[in-house]
Amino acid sequence: MFRAPLTKLTTVLFAFASVSVAQQAAPSSSAIASGSAQPSSATTCSLDDGKEVSVRYNAIPAGKEKIANGKPFTPGGAPMTLFTETRLGFGNSVIPIGAYTLYPIPGRDHWTLAVNKNVTAGSAYDEKQDLARATMETAQVSEPGNILDLAFAHVGSRCTLRIYFGKTASFADFTEKQ
Repeated sequence: MFRAPLTKLTTVLFAFASVSVAQQAAPSSSAIASGSAQPSSATTCSLDDGKEVSVRYNAIPAGKEKIANGKPFTPGGAPMTLFTETRLGFGNSVIPIGAYTLYPIPGRDHWTLAVNKNVTAGSAYDEKQDLARATMETAQVSEPGNILDLAFAHVGSRCTLRIYFGKTASFADFTEKQ
């Protein structure tokens, strides 16, 4: 009776632990070159039903890395990692329960966020592995931040991911799907 949900939960927990261990065990090439690992940070959105959506990322100083328009942004040389305990709507796609990599892609007027299926540590970005992709609402802030900062805003069944880097603020909505 509980075998299928338990198996699914075990799979999600295993994926979460594997990605987490891989990210912590594999410092970026820039961290190795500088002699120090990037600090790992996380932000979590707790939905009304108790399920969570979280993102783990390297909280790099805003002036340390340059971002290039049209190129995936991997802070500290590693992609951000999305973990979800529920199905999510993002853009025109549905993201199943599990672990995924997130690639913000800066643009001149707006950023795009790609949700990618490949969570293998050290892998290069492959657009063919994208599960979902959507334009982010992007604005300029008057006071630039010192470090990359991510946060969730939660309203009902929606978690809005906020990415702040330098003078740029970008936002993407994830909506719980039943």
